[in-house]
Amino acid sequence: MQIRTRGGRHKRRIRIAVPAVAAVVAALVGTGLAMSGSQAAETEGPQLGSRQQIDPLSQQELRSRTIEAMKADKASKRTLVQQPSSSSSSSETTSAPSARIIGGSTTTISAAPWMAQLHFADSLGNGYFCGGVVVAPTKVATAAHCVKGIKWYETGTVITGTDQLPTELSDGSWDFHGGVLRGAYRQWNHPAYSAATIDNDVAVLTLTSPVSVKPLPIMQNTDTALYTPGTDAKVYGWGRTSSTVTNSASQTLKVADADINSNSACQTAYGSSYIVGHMICAGAAPTGDDSTSETTCNGDSGGPLVAGGKLVGLVSWGDQNCSAVGKYGVYAKVSTYSAPIRARINDANWSGDHTADLLARRASDSTLFGWTSKVTSLTRQYNHGYFGGVTLMVQADLNRDDYQDLLYRLSNGDVYWAYDPDLAPKLIAKGWGAHKQILVPGDLTGDDLPDMMTVNSSGNAYLYPGKGTGAFAAPVLIGAGWGQYGIVRGHGDFTGDGRADILARGAGGATYLYTGTGKATGTFAARRLVGTFGSSFNALVTTGDVNSDGNADLFVRDTTGKLWLYPGNGKSTGGIFATRVAFGTGWQAYNLFG
Repeated sequence: MQIRTRGGRHKRRIRIAVPAVAAVVAALVGTGLAMSGSQAAETEGPQLGSRQQIDPLSQQELRSRTIEAMKADKASKRTLVQQPSSSSSSSETTSAPSARIIGGSTTTISAAPWMAQLHFADSLGNGYFCGGVVVAPTKVATAAHCVKGIKWYETGTVITGTDQLPTELSDGSWDFHGGVLRGAYRQWNHPAYSAATIDNDVAVLTLTSPVSVKPLPIMQNTDTALYTPGTDAKVYGWGRTSSTVTNSASQTLKVADADINSNSACQTAYGSSYIVGHMICAGAAPTGDDSTSETTCNGDSGGPLVAGGKLVGLVSWGDQNCSAVGKYGVYAKVSTYSAPIRARINDANWSGDHTADLLARRASDSTLFGWTSKVTSLTRQYNHGYFGGVTLMVQADLNRDDYQDLLYRLSNGDVYWAYDPDLAPKLIAKGWGAHKQILVPGDLTGDDLPDMMTVNSSGNAYLYPGKGTGAFAAPVLIGAGWGQYGIVRGHGDFTGDGRADILARGAGGATYLYTGTGKATGTFAARRLVGTFGSSFNALVTTGDVNSDGNADLFVRDTTGKLWLYPGNGKSTGGIFATRVAFGTGWQAYNLFG
């Protein structure tokens, strides 16, 4: 996997200012939560600096990349997609695919606004094309075989917002048909992806800036009914329209019926090459004739299989002859991979390396420092200056722009959201000084938007559904009796199911896991004890995935000032933490973490 170096990034500063006079806003009845589009007045106050900036690529560069990739792909005489090798000793390939809609019908981008074109080249200059699907403003899901071994930040372009492929005009210029071009500065493919077996064929690209298209919702791993054989599903792509003509890509986006098939039918078609639980196959069995078949083919790789309005599969592989009798198209089963995909969607952080950072304020002078994760240790990288007058701070990317934001509370109880280095923070709520807990654990409602949770002075817990813009919908009461907990924390998924969870510490240090259900009603499953962090521990901090394994982790400080990382293991039963790891001493000098 190739990751863009950070040498091309430069520092930005977010001003976090204590307002001299709070803006006048209307409080939501009974909650004290205020929503305002106006910005708070700025005065000299705390500043949070050194946020990293992604270097944008020029449209000229992105257009050039696309044109070169298309020309190289057209000139290529590569064979069509291969089936998985039956030999476990087959070597991994390092180049991208001769990737894999025959039949079907043309459709419009308004019917599939989340569709993305992926144009890229390998180290030899061979051009390729794959499909992809926008799952968040800066995130595109696709197949691992469209990503692994490719330096996406050097050769790749993602195009959204059009149902047409770029076309060359008679004067030699190119028409991009209103498409929006973006680079991808970061790439991830499943670490267990195998080019030999085409197993774990999922990947995520992170764009250099957000796109405004509507993302396609990712199915939850509990949406098992969507895989019932016969379930109506459709596949989208610009792939080849002939199983024998290599350069037969569809100029216009196509859609094909691809109803879900049973695992037994898929195993009959492909034997041991079809891996139950990791793959699904879909669509009517091809007839051997392109004119009477409706199936995926080269160029459709990475595109979405959609059922129930959700992403349920990613085009992966099929027979070399796309219309071969009985040889269905095969897809990566998204339910199996929803957790790691969501972990990549929600991996914004301050330093831009996509491992969770730690913010801590020194008690002696109220200086706020930022530490970046080195997987097994922390390095103090940032001095954010004076940060007095702040009683709580929570890291969260509320507007999903791939930049970490800060939600913080001042001593007067007002809560602000700092999200842009060029704009003053926005007032989120007034008079929350008595609130016992404020946290942004992630998506609690199943819409892939970050939500806020609070526990008020009466011990009532409220869920504030996020809108993905920094604003929140009306609060929902999700339970009483939360005043029994002195600490409630959460940032990410502890159980590996793709849903946000929280931890709550009560009497004697008993710490409970509340597993998220992905629903606003019945937000959490019944609590279960996962450990005891008693009087010898005085701080519990959740900032996300510290060790870059896709699971949420927990920092704990003991009374001697030692900091420990309890790595999440992503297990839904039993213990949720692996063996703790020491992360340094002297942390008793800090009195506020975030």
